[in-house]
Amino acid sequence: MEASGKRSYRIAVASGKGGTGKTTVALNLAAMFGEPVQLADCDVEEPNINLFLRCDQLVPPEVAMLVPQVDPRHCNGCGACGELCQFRGIVAIGSRALVFPELCHGCGGCALVCPSGAITERPHRIGTVSTGQSGIIRLVEGRLEVGVSLVPPVIRAVREQLLDDLPAILDAPPGTSCPVVATLRECDYLLLVTDPTPFGLHDLKLAVALARELNLACGVVVNRAGEDLVGLHGYCRSENIPILLSLPDDRQIAEVLSRGELVARVFPEYGLMFAELAAKLKQQLAAAGGTP
Repeated sequence: MEASGKRSYRIAVASGKGGTGKTTVALNLAAMFGEPVQLADCDVEEPNINLFLRCDQLVPPEVAMLVPQVDPRHCNGCGACGELCQFRGIVAIGSRALVFPELCHGCGGCALVCPSGAITERPHRIGTVSTGQSGIIRLVEGRLEVGVSLVPPVIRAVREQLLDDLPAILDAPPGTSCPVVATLRECDYLLLVTDPTPFGLHDLKLAVALARELNLACGVVVNRAGEDLVGLHGYCRSENIPILLSLPDDRQIAEVLSRGELVARVFPEYGLMFAELAAKLKQQLAAAGGTP
């Protein structure tokens, strides 16, 4: 099934906050997808999917962005570069300009406004992207360089490594900030993972608002489901959001995860639940205009 004539569909798995079981859902969904699939670890600040897949990864190419480089022989300290930069990636102090690569967003504007031509650009490593194979799963993993705070460029590099002819599941960072938006761009469906707690419901509402802003169809997985004391099901009904799967609060799941194993492969009943989730997602995508 394809969402367009150019590439296979992409499903993002996200959550309004951390600790909901988002990565667990993404992993087990990929394992029971029923066809070859790509699994992209876009949580580049702390990627952990390969702790479970244990696939051999190719030598990761580095992700770099261009940052300014100042030639002191030509810099007159006029300050035009610092006035332009809203992120303080370059600042004029006295008679010279100082560069702070960790703050730079790579726009190149400082080089354009420099009247003396003292500023050029050089590559600055901010992370890596590696790929590997585990059964039917092709893993694409992004990893942010230590000390780097600019996450979206590494996530974009992960997306660029996805093959057009295979469906993809993208494990997004938690929350609703810029790294999540960078993950969700060009996706065809958003699967939101939450838990039946006041915090879970609050952050689910934020994630749904983001999905609506991006015009993304979405469904919900309730993890550690029990008695609904916060009106989670009522909220989903009022917003016309389907609950596609409810996972029980089962100690066995935690034990399996602590051993680095996939619940869907250890317990057949959970394997069936995730296979049914995959089928429901494919139906949702087909109803939205995809072709099987």
